[in-house]
Amino acid sequence: MKAILGIESSCDDTSAAVIIDGVLRSNVIASQKVHEAFGGVVPELASRAHQQNILPVVSEAIRQAGISKNDLTAIAYTRGPGLLGSLLVGTSFAKGLALGLNIPLIDVNHLAAHALSHFVKETPEDEVPEFPYMCLLISGGNSQIILVKSPVDMEIIGKTIDDAAGEAFDKCAKVMGLPYPGGPHIDRLAAEGNPNAFAFARPKIPGLDYSFSGLKTSFLYTLRDGLAEDPEFIEKNKADLAASLQQAIIDILLAKLSKAVKIHRPRQIAIGGGVSANSGVRNAIENFCKGRGIKAWIPKRSFTTDNAAMVAIAGAMRFTPDHITDISLPPYSKTAIS
Repeated sequence: MKAILGIESSCDDTSAAVIIDGVLRSNVIASQKVHEAFGGVVPELASRAHQQNILPVVSEAIRQAGISKNDLTAIAYTRGPGLLGSLLVGTSFAKGLALGLNIPLIDVNHLAAHALSHFVKETPEDEVPEFPYMCLLISGGNSQIILVKSPVDMEIIGKTIDDAAGEAFDKCAKVMGLPYPGGPHIDRLAAEGNPNAFAFARPKIPGLDYSFSGLKTSFLYTLRDGLAEDPEFIEKNKADLAASLQQAIIDILLAKLSKAVKIHRPRQIAIGGGVSANSGVRNAIENFCKGRGIKAWIPKRSFTTDNAAMVAIAGAMRFTPDHITDISLPPYSKTAIS
């Protein structure tokens, strides 16, 4: 039996999961509500909450998996990128537990874990992608097009040069007065609105890189001008604003993905990251792939946000003598996929 414990603590979700012989047996997530009052994640509060949550979360993941800690084969953990204080909690706990149990550590890049999340199996019969495939990774901090050649060989061919898609959703939602995180609220409102009601800027960036700062500025100016004429402008147009914003983000994402497909001609496209939970994005990717005869991999929503199941499977897929982590390695806040 090969039992891998995954630990994820890169931002504000404390998560632990157990994968046994390639099949997910548990995936426990403790979210932090404290940040809602501040309209965004407060790093110091996040790290403190991780300290409170990590022991009960890991214990519950092991219990739900039906094993004891002594049955674990190895521990996979998110080493980065992310909030350094949060990563230190997860990294320190993983190191201490590995030392205590005398089992190997496998460090996992958070972005690579998102790109490999489609390999999480809930039953042995679940289908998974075949290498190579193209991944559109879209989250609060990253928007990237990645060629996934193997669990240890990934090439970023396009990335954001400023803001990420998730950041655009959340910041535009904030100026509309919507609660944090704003993405789910935009998704819900967009279903009731007209995506062509407002025309927001689509930046023209050469190559395969993304930019969302111009879209945010265009959105802000629309609100400013609308409120100057009618103080109730946002309230009267919430659904249409959300739908038009969502459509603009989808158009920007698909324009670059279309270019990448013409160059690299992938047979499969996967999406990952928190924004891949958005209904409009999911439908758009599915239709995009269907129209081109490409296999689409759309993740379950439970595997789109930060979770330890993706860390555990990435660790299991990288678990070879060449990828045992030296316990002295520190976490890192920023880096490319490795």
